[in-house]
Amino acid sequence: MKFRWDKKYLYWGITAFLVIAAAICFYYIIFHGTNLRSNLSKIISVSMPVIDGLIIAYLMTPLVNLAERRLFFPLLKKAGMELTVKVKKMCRAGAIVLSLIVVGICAYGLWVAVIPQLIRSIQSIIFQFPYYVNNLTAWLEDVLSANPELMANLTLTLDDYFNDLSGWLNQVQSLLPQMSEILRTLSSGVFGILRTAWNLIIGLIISIYILASKEKFISQAKKFMYAFFETKRANAIIDDVRLIHRTFGGFIGGKIVDSIIIGILCFIVISFIGTPFPMLISVIVGVTNVIPFFGPYIGAIPSAILILMVDPLQCLYFVIFIFLLQQFDGNFLGPWILGDSTGLSSFWVIFSITIFGGLIGVPGMVIGVPTFAVIYTLVKRRVNNNLRKKGYTTETADYDGLGSIKPGSGEFVAYNTEEYRRKKMSLKKKKEHEEAPVSEKERSDSKDSSDD
Repeated sequence: MKFRWDKKYLYWGITAFLVIAAAICFYYIIFHGTNLRSNLSKIISVSMPVIDGLIIAYLMTPLVNLAERRLFFPLLKKAGMELTVKVKKMCRAGAIVLSLIVVGICAYGLWVAVIPQLIRSIQSIIFQFPYYVNNLTAWLEDVLSANPELMANLTLTLDDYFNDLSGWLNQVQSLLPQMSEILRTLSSGVFGILRTAWNLIIGLIISIYILASKEKFISQAKKFMYAFFETKRANAIIDDVRLIHRTFGGFIGGKIVDSIIIGILCFIVISFIGTPFPMLISVIVGVTNVIPFFGPYIGAIPSAILILMVDPLQCLYFVIFIFLLQQFDGNFLGPWILGDSTGLSSFWVIFSITIFGGLIGVPGMVIGVPTFAVIYTLVKRRVNNNLRKKGYTTETADYDGLGSIKPGSGEFVAYNTEEYRRKKMSLKKKKEHEEAPVSEKERSDSKDSSDD
């Protein structure tokens, strides 16, 4: 007897296996979450060179494409050379080398121009900290001289903080018996820095291989999708990946360029008006500007406090300038560079930064907006597709004032607020009348009527 294969049994078996596997995973997550996090951390730690390589390759891809398509290809066409496979490989290699040179020059320029000034600013803050404290105290005395009680309380509070800080510094000698533990901690920190540097070096090498064969890797991924998914599903997945690439690429790249421009403008203006520590302040403002919405405040508040300790009047100038700079960035520069790369309203931007920042921290605040933008777009696309299948409009404004939709015909019925309120009050009065206690007169009347 020949065995007849039925696909439905295979589907049932796969479904049962997935359900059991999901139940096991859920149990493991609930009762063994610590081990799961430890294993995930270990996997991520081992995979960091590859992750770094993917990130570096993704960030360098626009630069490589620009050098390849706008420089090497036009030069070869003008020279009359045919763009064969071998020639294209040579162009790709030249574009990668040129991109690495540009990135290296920028990193070296940043190191030479920015890092020394940052170090000098930090050293100045450390060595002149008592002077800054006295300067701030004297300014507060001048400002609060009209209210001696408030001044006394504030001075007492500042003295307590500074005495605690001095006491902590004086207790450094007690740390000498624990020097071995301190050295062990420092050693682990140094090894962590070296491990990070090593991962970046390996990641840079991996990124070169990825950039050299990025089209091949993309083709292999598409081949895999069409091999294991239905054509319609594979097309949808590839389209979703393109959406993720457009959202993340446009937002991250545009935000980096925007933050660099803001940092440069900040350095030029505060250097001109004489604000102390211009390089340090500009770096803080530029780096924190990568975080949407909250970034300007995160960078401006500690910078303003630092300037206040040195020169209160310059602090006022700085706060006014930062307010104007962020208005320029939010209304002109940001929209010009980013455009509508996310398509999110202000509420959803704040929502995504709050949620992802609470879950992941600062990296979550940076990638939270594009991540939520992708989720929002995918959900919106699914909702609109389902509405189209039912024959309903996808315009949100058409649902304003909608009361219901008649089944079958799909006719939109308007929502009458006044009529709804009258019906609700009528039903409420009827219910109160039915639940009200019967009076003695009503009882006697009902009894007399029953006797009759």
